[in-house]
Amino acid sequence: MVYDIAIIGAGVVGTQIARTLSKYQLKNVLLEKTSDVAQGTTKANSGIVHAGFDCKPGTKMAELNVRGCRLMEDLCKTLYVPYERNGSLVVALNNEEMPTLQDLYDRGRKNGLTEKEISIIDRETLLEMEPNLSENVVGALYAPTAGIVSPYELSIAAAECAIANGTDFLRNFNVGGIIEEDGTFIIGAKDGRLVRSKMVINAAGLFANIIANQFDGERFKVVPRLGEYGLMDRNIYPLVKHTIFQCPSDMGKGILVSPTTHHNIFVGPTALNREATVEGRHDTSIRVGALRQTYSTARRSVPKVAARDQITSFAGLRAHWVEHDFYIHYSTRTNQFINLIGIESPGLASSPAIAEEVEKLVLNAMEKKPELNPDYNPSRKKPVRFRDCTTEERAALIEQNPEYAHIICRCETVTEGEIRDAIRAPGGAIDIDGVKRRTRAGMGRCQGGFCGSKVMEILAEELNEPISDITKFGGDSKIIYERTK
Repeated sequence: MVYDIAIIGAGVVGTQIARTLSKYQLKNVLLEKTSDVAQGTTKANSGIVHAGFDCKPGTKMAELNVRGCRLMEDLCKTLYVPYERNGSLVVALNNEEMPTLQDLYDRGRKNGLTEKEISIIDRETLLEMEPNLSENVVGALYAPTAGIVSPYELSIAAAECAIANGTDFLRNFNVGGIIEEDGTFIIGAKDGRLVRSKMVINAAGLFANIIANQFDGERFKVVPRLGEYGLMDRNIYPLVKHTIFQCPSDMGKGILVSPTTHHNIFVGPTALNREATVEGRHDTSIRVGALRQTYSTARRSVPKVAARDQITSFAGLRAHWVEHDFYIHYSTRTNQFINLIGIESPGLASSPAIAEEVEKLVLNAMEKKPELNPDYNPSRKKPVRFRDCTTEERAALIEQNPEYAHIICRCETVTEGEIRDAIRAPGGAIDIDGVKRRTRAGMGRCQGGFCGSKVMEILAEELNEPISDITKFGGDSKIIYERTK
């Protein structure tokens, strides 16, 4: 068959695009090189929905950040994704940093933020809002519309919506090359599979410039930039309730301290440029001593932050285009091929607006505008979150399905019913990390030490596979290799 549109990359941007385009009577396919959605930059995203004061005025990044932030809350409500408009604070730790706050304020106003969306507050107001900040603080830039979201849950929800509305999802489709032939594109995976499509949207994140360079002959220079994080236990919440930034540097927004939507606290990210090689684009190893320095820096603004509360650490790579803007344009060869380059922070916050931008390009490139899908559902089936249910709601669930009475993950109170739901959902989980991102089984203090084996058993049963074939995150990440006795 020939698809109308092939979307390469199932991160937060690719899945939002897939969802947006699924409202038309088109046959689309979402291609992902790994075993699941949100396995690249998205899964290691900080989850901050930036208000839009940091971007350079006049850039596409600034425009789409402000627009995306304003869209995000309603989008998350529609898709049943945890979202909290907690607001952000850029703190000045001495009087010398106050002019930086004024510069950020002026930049935010130029980007279209209103007086209600951004302001500078004094020390007394700041400490009333966040009493655990350093006694050295002198003021802060306050953006009340900033928020926090679970980036991988947002991607999963968007993908489920797109798939339920008719989009095909091909996993482990690692694009090796694309050729144009007789008005269509032939997209070849490295395992030999082929997909034909009338239009291609290249949302491949760290690898988008490689695909664009191969197809167009353009030379986009993208640097993989490493960010390392420490994640702390929920028992220290509410150490901070807002997202706490320090004054930014040339390498990014600096070390922050923030809650997640599930009320863990994290510190990070660092910023280190990796080599723009294949190895560099996959190297998410955490450097020895990096988090020690990260905690030390974080304590400048939040002195009570302590590594002893850490339950895990993680790192991700973001696609830093040297022009430091979002590039969202047709290929130089044809308007049937759309490239998205350099979608780094604030890419998450911008993602709903990026999807709108791509939708416009798609419609403008089509000779005949597609009809709307009369059966389009902008939402998805609401997932069960047993931990958040009332006693009455839990009783009703258990009466409906006794599997909700069986707790698998004690740290996060995740039931067998929720895990089976996650596997059976459109584009559902096929490995341990897929279950983890959808249900939080394994995200607590023990990090899967108690529940991991049971999750494997449920996956093997649901997927009708030997337990020795169950992986952590696809590929060669098997947990069990052979029977010892």
